Amino acid sequence: MIDLQALRSLAAVERHGSVVAAAEALGFSPSAVSQQIKKLERQSRAALLERQGRGILLTERGRALVEHGVRLLADIEQVESMLAADDAPEGTFTVASFSTAARGLLGHVAKRVAVEAPGMRLEVVAMDPAEAVAQVAHGDVQLAVVHNWNSVALEVPAHVALDPLCEDEADIILPRTHRLAALEKVPRSELLEETWCSQPRGAICHEALMRLLANERVTPRVAFVDPDFATHVELVAQGLALAFIPRLGRGTLPPEVVARPLAGEPAKRVVSAAYRRTMSASPGVRLLVKLLHESAD
Repeated sequence: MIDLQALRSLAAVERHGSVVAAAEALGFSPSAVSQQIKKLERQSRAALLERQGRGILLTERGRALVEHGVRLLADIEQVESMLAADDAPEGTFTVASFSTAARGLLGHVAKRVAVEAPGMRLEVVAMDPAEAVAQVAHGDVQLAVVHNWNSVALEVPAHVALDPLCEDEADIILPRTHRLAALEKVPRSELLEETWCSQPRGAICHEALMRLLANERVTPRVAFVDPDFATHVELVAQGLALAFIPRLGRGTLPPEVVARPLAGEPAKRVVSAAYRRTMSASPGVRLLVKLLHESAD
């Protein structure tokens, strides 16, 4: 009988490129992962890993085992979800989420989980949507809350389902004394010479800002980079830059700052719950999706 956890460890080594990185992703020690893979090698009577410079690669036998094993693990996960469909949710359940959804949606969800599923332990990990989708796809987390801008498509593998929760619009955040603050809506053509604060390069919200003025053939000039929208608001309040911030989880703005929507096509993102299709019958997934819908409403 093949050890399924050992199979998961081998797949993690292929995905992350090393035993140490795989162990970190799985929550095990590198020694435990190495022992699991050695057990698989004894069962298959062949080497599954080989040295390549300072790193390691899977052998041809190892790659074949992962290819078939991933399908096997998905089938087993689906069967386990179906068998548990009528059970009460229990155990640790990890949710990956972008930070404003953690603030705007998941706080309410966590309170409801404590009441409706006391045997379930909810853990929320903050990360950008692209990384969160990858974590769901590879089985590192059970569910993610992600967003998909109308200007920036989020790539989602076929075996990951997206359940839309709500639409979220972004506004331009300006100092109250700014020349555009008196307008009800801000035309993009009036933003060409402005200075911006942004999330780090690679984050999907950074890419959305970069495309904000695409029709004007201008790239926004970013002077301040910080992952926290609260820092952006403070920089705006000091008159140092403008910001492009979604409404979800934004909180009350200080009196020195105003929010104005864009004129023309609004900047919107669809907020969704992402989970593996094999987990659709899981009582934990079904409960969290239900509570996320209620929170979004």
